[in-house]
Amino acid sequence: MIRLIGYLFGLASVLALGVAAVVAIYLHGVTRDLPDFEVLASYEPPVTTRIHAGNGALMAEYARQRRLFLPIQAIPDRVKAAFLSAEDKNFYNHPGVDITGLGRAIVVNLQNLGSGRRPVGASTITQQVAKNFLLSADQTMDRKVKEAILSFRIEQAYSKDKILELYLNEIFFGLNSYGIASAALTYFDKSVTELTIAETAYLASLPKGPANYHPYRREAAALERRNWVIDRMVENGFVERSEAEEAKKEPLGVNLRRTGSYLFASDYFSEEVRRQLIERYGDKSLYEGGLSVRTSLDPEMQIAARTVLQDALLTYDQRRGYRSPIKQIPMDGDWGVPLAEVPALSDVPEWQVAVVLDSSDDGVDIGLQPAKEAGGKVAADRVRARIEPKDMEWAYRSADPDRKSAKSPEGVLSAGDVIYVEKVDEDGKRYRLRQLPRVQGGIVAMDPHTGRVLAVAGGFSYAQSEFNRATQAMRQPGSSFKPFVYAAALDTGYTPASVILDAPVEFVAGGEVWRPQNYGGGSAGPQTLRMGIEKSRNLMTVRLANDMGMNLVAEYAERFGIYDKMKPVLSMSLGSGETTVLRMVSAYAVFANGGKQIKPTLIDRIQDRHGKTIFRHEDQICQTCNTDKYAGQEEPVVVDNRQQVLDPMTAYQITSMMEGVVSRGTAAGKIKLDRPVAGKTGTSNDEKDAWFVGYTPDLVAGVYIGFDTPAPLGRGSTGGSLAAPIFGEFMKLATKGKPAGKFFVPEGMSFIPVNRTTGMFALEGEPDTIIEAFKPGTGPADSLSVIGMDGYAPPEEILRESPQANQAVTSGSGGLF
Repeated sequence: MIRLIGYLFGLASVLALGVAAVVAIYLHGVTRDLPDFEVLASYEPPVTTRIHAGNGALMAEYARQRRLFLPIQAIPDRVKAAFLSAEDKNFYNHPGVDITGLGRAIVVNLQNLGSGRRPVGASTITQQVAKNFLLSADQTMDRKVKEAILSFRIEQAYSKDKILELYLNEIFFGLNSYGIASAALTYFDKSVTELTIAETAYLASLPKGPANYHPYRREAAALERRNWVIDRMVENGFVERSEAEEAKKEPLGVNLRRTGSYLFASDYFSEEVRRQLIERYGDKSLYEGGLSVRTSLDPEMQIAARTVLQDALLTYDQRRGYRSPIKQIPMDGDWGVPLAEVPALSDVPEWQVAVVLDSSDDGVDIGLQPAKEAGGKVAADRVRARIEPKDMEWAYRSADPDRKSAKSPEGVLSAGDVIYVEKVDEDGKRYRLRQLPRVQGGIVAMDPHTGRVLAVAGGFSYAQSEFNRATQAMRQPGSSFKPFVYAAALDTGYTPASVILDAPVEFVAGGEVWRPQNYGGGSAGPQTLRMGIEKSRNLMTVRLANDMGMNLVAEYAERFGIYDKMKPVLSMSLGSGETTVLRMVSAYAVFANGGKQIKPTLIDRIQDRHGKTIFRHEDQICQTCNTDKYAGQEEPVVVDNRQQVLDPMTAYQITSMMEGVVSRGTAAGKIKLDRPVAGKTGTSNDEKDAWFVGYTPDLVAGVYIGFDTPAPLGRGSTGGSLAAPIFGEFMKLATKGKPAGKFFVPEGMSFIPVNRTTGMFALEGEPDTIIEAFKPGTGPADSLSVIGMDGYAPPEEILRESPQANQAVTSGSGGLF
């Protein structure tokens, strides 16, 4: 018997050794290609990039996985308790694998053999970290063994808090939300510190399977799972029973957070920043790098730009009549369901989508678009309202020349027409008819001293079209380019009182004859440079450019950043090239700031995920600004290293001349501000582009109006009639309540009275006199010198108004007087 026992013992020992050897070989093979768990120490998950306005307000977020990383110290104990109760109650006690839980899971799985039920898992939080960070999600024995081994190693290398931190920031919660901070915002629009017991328990339910506990599609299952977590929190001593019972009575209360743009009217600005970030750092940094971007956006100014541009586009569009409804829907059933499927303009909340229920001479009965509940179900309410005839009179005129105009609402709208409407009265019973304008435009506002872009409106609605007409549209600036021709002239010896002939002229090049004309035709004879800008004379500008040479004009245009490479042909002096509103505004900023080149920027600062500043828009240098204490040293000096690209005196002369554009010229009566303002209108051939670019001492802005596919805007649709009023209204809103400064006058300039027509010194009491600014060594001419024509004899009216013009008339080419 003893021999048998010994035999059996020996056999068992051999078998044990064999099993041990097999296990050792297996484990060796499994562990041979285990991933390096030490990478967890340098773990940097994909984190959401956030864009902020100049005042810190959140504008937009960009991410492939919406995640905000939170250190464990910032996560409330109650939130930790919920996840420990739901996932791993023994987390702080086991060595990486919960043996008790594992044994319980094995027993349950054996009992369920053949039942078709999914095996019960017993993964600890550490095991989930090992799987999520280092392994695949394959349901294999090899993966489970690797997971266990890695869990033991991770527990030896990292603290429990570090492991829990990794877990809570990595797990997927559904709705493209990763990590507890993002989940709190996505599901409840709250920070983790604001979550209630019920909300925390629901979030702790989701890692098991977000789709299984969807707040709308699987609400009953979600509530059941949430309440189970609350019970486990009580069982583990984290929550009092009374608190738990109250929490279980609460509804899910999910309040899904809107994604995309958060600051009203900032969509075009945010999109331009997004494009620049991709260009600078690439897609990966934008969508995974967790950048924190502080932009230069002024929210109030942005709303002002959006408001005045939309109003102007609507006014222009409505003057041309009504086109057609958005679409037609059947009216033989519940109109609310198909109407709810029509996309609304998310960035024009003043407008609503509606369907015409009945149309008559007395008005139009409409049904407003019903809301969609969070789960996608159409709300049951059907709200009706009315459009009175006076609130749609503009639509009686048809935009289609082949269709007759109507005399009442009945001739415009019919049942089933889907339209846009805007509320008129507070009780929401009366609405006015609206339609999306086809004409578009853009506005840019900038600080001329720093280049900080304060507002960008790139069209009527970003939801309608994402194309940004302020930064992307290449359009002909027309006469708004002329100040740069005149600036080149003033820098080369001409004065604002130099006289140029405004008369027909023709040029021959390559066998082709070009005969430029003034807008509206006609000519005025000899005129000063000031009059050439104020009245926007094409013939004078072409003569001046020809006199100087187009190579010089092209050099100035490139120096100011209007074009990268300008073709030096005479037609370009009239703004026939193509550029953007942003470039034109940047160029005008040089006039406003005294001739300093600026770099336009929409971004003030960029920080990486660790808070380190990786970009700052600041050209000025202060070597002695950073000091620990004051020890009687001199005040720090900020070095302005901006390049001087224009003589400050020339900048002031151009500014003075463009003040005349606003007060007496092509923008007269269109801009009424309580402060100095200068600017220039621009209209391209056939009135396809209407511009105004101008500035006050502290703000420069530009406006463009036109069809996306260039087409005539209509006779009289000039920069003065269309764009200048928009500029004026924007400036009125943007500068309201702000101190009115004065344009800087450089030292050494002389101010001399001259005759506005002849440019010569004006005698006391002489009519049509203006005070003109001259550089040192220059002044009004002693005789009438006309650039561009020999032997010119002045008209008799000039001789009567200015006796000095009786002196000999000479041809000239500018120069010092």
